[in-house]
Amino acid sequence: MPLGACGPPRLSHISGSRANDILALPPRGWFTPLMSMNIQPLTGTLGAEIHGVDLTNELSNSDFAAVHQAFLDFKVIVLRGQHGMTPDQHKAFARRFGTLNIHPYVKGMDGHPELLEIIKEKDEKTNFGGGWHSDMSFLEEPALGSILHALEVPPYGGDTLFADQQAAYDRVSPGLQKTLAGMTAVHSASKEYGADGYSAAVRQSMDATAAPDAPEYEHPVVRTHPETGRKGLYVNPAFTLRFAGWSRKESRPLLDYLFNLSREERHTCRVRWQAGDVTMWDNRCVWHYALNDYHGHRRHMRRATVDGDRPH
Repeated sequence: MPLGACGPPRLSHISGSRANDILALPPRGWFTPLMSMNIQPLTGTLGAEIHGVDLTNELSNSDFAAVHQAFLDFKVIVLRGQHGMTPDQHKAFARRFGTLNIHPYVKGMDGHPELLEIIKEKDEKTNFGGGWHSDMSFLEEPALGSILHALEVPPYGGDTLFADQQAAYDRVSPGLQKTLAGMTAVHSASKEYGADGYSAAVRQSMDATAAPDAPEYEHPVVRTHPETGRKGLYVNPAFTLRFAGWSRKESRPLLDYLFNLSREERHTCRVRWQAGDVTMWDNRCVWHYALNDYHGHRRHMRRATVDGDRPH
């Protein structure tokens, strides 16, 4: 899709002169003279496909900088056609963004504990990640981003939805923004990874551990992005239990309002997977939801998660 077909992305975190330079690029798409990289937005809100990047070879510093800037600008980037990317190459690319997380409740890949094998067998009914959430918000220092490699995809279905939490915050009234600015919320894995939790469900090809006594951490309800400075909502249905100092019953109406606002269609994009694709998203400002609509078919993904910092 040509860039002009859906309008330019939001560039409010970029200086005026730089933003003008970006918007002056030809309407057929973004590209950098450093390599034949072409960027095509998925929507006018977030998400972009990137063509011309080969992750089976180490990116130069300048080429990585172009990918990193696209990640900040679009929040979800889809690098098509990464066939044959090995686990070591996957980790090497992820480490360009930071140190890698080892999941506290799901066993990693044999020989590569930093990588999660996310598999739904064809005769299983429950997938992994099948609800709106932000990866690892239940940690004291939640994840920066996740990098998912599609190894085997079903003939239909299995798409992933993404929701822009900065766009959602921009829709909040000034009065409510002022109220939320001083609030924190309690996050924990205790619900999702509890005895009856969706994420801890028994799966044939994944080994998850129940954690009903998982620790709780407080994070601001409105998070300032550490690299762009933009503000966004930082609560999610899977891991946010309540507002700090409020009961769950008291918290529920306002949380439900924010959740409903956050997943409105105008704040979302949809990634339709092809085998070999690598998609990276920014957990600091994006939710995601893995659709479970491909029963009778196998789906095999591999994920690296980059450590982040404490939200503020």
